Amino acid sequence: MLDALSWLATQIGLGFYHFFYAISHPGLWLDWSNKESLMRFVYYGASVELFFVLFDIFLVITIAGLIWRRFMWGCVRVLEGFANAVGRTAAWAGLIMVAQQTLVVFLQSIFRLGEITVAPLGLGLSYSVGWWSEGLKFWNAVVIALCVSYTLVQGGHVRVDLIYAPLKHRAKRLVDMFGALLLMVPASILTWMYAWYFLWRHLITPKVSASDQLDLMLRKSSIVKWNVETIGFSPDGFNGYFLFKILMLCFVALVVLQAIAFFYRCFLEYVEGEASAGKYLDRDTLGEGEEAYEGTH
Repeated sequence: MLDALSWLATQIGLGFYHFFYAISHPGLWLDWSNKESLMRFVYYGASVELFFVLFDIFLVITIAGLIWRRFMWGCVRVLEGFANAVGRTAAWAGLIMVAQQTLVVFLQSIFRLGEITVAPLGLGLSYSVGWWSEGLKFWNAVVIALCVSYTLVQGGHVRVDLIYAPLKHRAKRLVDMFGALLLMVPASILTWMYAWYFLWRHLITPKVSASDQLDLMLRKSSIVKWNVETIGFSPDGFNGYFLFKILMLCFVALVVLQAIAFFYRCFLEYVEGEASAGKYLDRDTLGEGEEAYEGTH
C-alpha cells in the first residue's frame, strides 16, 4: 500500500516536470521532419506520463475551482460551450449525408451514372458511385463521434434507471459525480489507449503497439515511414477509413472533457443546492409553444 502511494505521489510530481519540459522543448515531439520526434509523439500519446500530466492539470483546475467557485462555473460554461459548438457544427453532417444519399440514388437510378463529379468553386471530386455510397458511413460517424458530448449537454441520451429518478437532488448529484469520474473517465482512457495505437498502426510502418517501450520506438525511427491506409472494402469503394480512427480519438477526447464538465457541474449543484440546477445550461429549444416536444428530438 505504501509503495503504491509512493509511486502515485512520484508520478504526480513528475507530471508537472514533464508538462513544463514538453512545452519548453516542443521540437522533441512536434518536429515530425525528425523521425525520432514522430516516434516520441506516438509513444507519449498514450503513455503513463501523459496521463499524469493531464491529471495534474485537472488537479490544479479543480483546486482553483474549490477556492474560487466562479472559476469552476467558468470552466463548466467553457467546456459545455465547446461541446455545444462542436456538436451543433457536426450535426450538419446529417444533412450532408441525406443530400449525398439522395444524389447517389437519383443519379444512379435515373441517369445510370457510374461516376459522380462534384466541383464546387472549380475544385473537382470525381469518384465512382460506390465510393460516394460507402462514404455515407463517414458522415454517420461524424455525427456519432462529434455530437456525443453535445447530446449529453442537451440531455438527449436515453436513460433507463430503477433507483435514480426518485432520489433527491443532492443524492442525484452524488450519483452523477460517481458516474462521471469512475465510469466515464476510466472507460474513455481505456478506449483511448486502444484507439491511439489502432490509428498509428494504419499511418506508419513498422507497426507500433502499446507494449513498445520508448527506446524500442526510437530504434524503429531509423526505418519508419508514412503508410496511410487508403484501402477500401471494395476496389472502387471509400478509401479514407483512417478518418474513422481519427474520429474515434475525437470521440474519446470529447467524452473526457464532458465528463469533467459534468463532474464540476454536479459538484457545484450539490454544494449550492437545488436552486442552482441547470444554472448557465445552454440547451437548444424548438421555440415558443413547442415545450411538449422538448427533450424528444
